[in-house]
Amino acid sequence: MSRTTILRANEVPDASKPTLDAFTKNIGFTPNMMASFAQSPVTFNAWATLLGSLSKVLDVKTRDSIGLAVSEVNGRNYCLSVHSFTAEHMAKLPSEEIVLARKGHAADLKRDAAVHFARKVIESRGHVSDDDLKAVRDAGYTDANLMEIVALVAMYSLTNFFNNVFDPEKDFPPVAPAGAI
Repeated sequence: MSRTTILRANEVPDASKPTLDAFTKNIGFTPNMMASFAQSPVTFNAWATLLGSLSKVLDVKTRDSIGLAVSEVNGRNYCLSVHSFTAEHMAKLPSEEIVLARKGHAADLKRDAAVHFARKVIESRGHVSDDDLKAVRDAGYTDANLMEIVALVAMYSLTNFFNNVFDPEKDFPPVAPAGAI
């Protein structure tokens, strides 16, 4: 059960409406997380701006795989459901790739390095080793790319934390618990 209000369209603050309307148009419906998050125009719009900026980094399969890895570590089923849905329908990742991403890996070697590094970043709270940096650099990622990976980890963690605290009602297809994958 949600621990905050899921706003109806007529309850959304004016400063959140344009952002929420854009998401609704793009997705085809208004996700409960966003209808909740819109209560705070400042945080909702800041998150949406970060999301929009980071949607231009790396490639969609890598971004969605990082989202899955981070959400798995942060233990957020809502976000795992969202990322599994988008990974399948937008990034066109097959189900076995979604499972690998949740475990911090990918079939593609370059993507594997990025996803593994992202998982290391979230698990260690950023205290990665020199060997971790070398491995992702050796896979072909620049320092700018590493900064983008860290920013993706932070952005996905923000939504994970939001959903852990407020637990909006699930409106995406559920995924199997971590122990079942």
